[in-house]
Amino acid sequence: MDGDGFEALLASTAARVEARLAAILDGEGPLAGAPERVRAAMAHGALGGGKRLRPFLVIEAAALFGATADDSLDAAVALECVHCYSLVHDDLPAMDDDAMRRGKPTVHKAFDEATAILAGDALLTLAFGLIAGAERLSLAARSALVLMLARDAGAGGMVGGQALDLAAEIRDLTEDEIATMQAMKTGALIAFACEAGPVVADAAPADRQRLRRFGELVGLAFQLADDLLDETADAATLGKAAGKDRERGKKTLPALNGHEWTRRRLDDLVAEAEAELSPYGERGRTLLAAARFVAHRQH
Repeated sequence: MDGDGFEALLASTAARVEARLAAILDGEGPLAGAPERVRAAMAHGALGGGKRLRPFLVIEAAALFGATADDSLDAAVALECVHCYSLVHDDLPAMDDDAMRRGKPTVHKAFDEATAILAGDALLTLAFGLIAGAERLSLAARSALVLMLARDAGAGGMVGGQALDLAAEIRDLTEDEIATMQAMKTGALIAFACEAGPVVADAAPADRQRLRRFGELVGLAFQLADDLLDETADAATLGKAAGKDRERGKKTLPALNGHEWTRRRLDDLVAEAEAELSPYGERGRTLLAAARFVAHRQH
């Protein structure tokens, strides 16, 4: 699959995820009775931007094992709710203190800090409700997804990684500590996305293990590429402030090892990801295209 074909597929899936998110956030169904200001803040933080890469990985990893997009959509949207909650909270003054996200004011700037906190809380809670209510999935799949998401989004995953990231502003982390922080902060949700696919499809445990490892590699590539872009791209390209890691004194692997090392490492990660998908042959080409896109993206 060439780059243009992949990006068209990614955009098509993003539109489907956006439509499902918009329908959920319109105030009916699970948000019935929600205060309008909180619901509007949730929508501000979740709608109108982003590549929707994580839900794309859920849907395509499920398709690898025969599940339809309808089967996997609510699990994919649930993951995106968790991702969007994390962005709303990361942008707060007590965390990364950002004023722009996806080319528009962050939630605490558009509303206020308390509303942003509550909107993030509500998006996180909504995610578990969406999985629990995903009636197209087996009860075993729903239970497994809830347990996985609690692990990967929690203190042993994304939240813990964010804590380590904040600690990096106070002291220098070693290269191994940086890699651990990145695997938790960014990699855990991407690993969840890829493992969720075979879970949705009730695939074999060996497939879950293989797809999770693929997701871990993609997660490492995503964070490396993100750190490289933070150093080399401008704010207009990123849709948020650039160069913030250096400004805040954070050490990243590109900062420690240089840009050429980073590009070589990204190539190595793509090769490892391809090896994980090799048993699936041509069926894995979309996921492989996703790994390449993540590693070589320019925005």
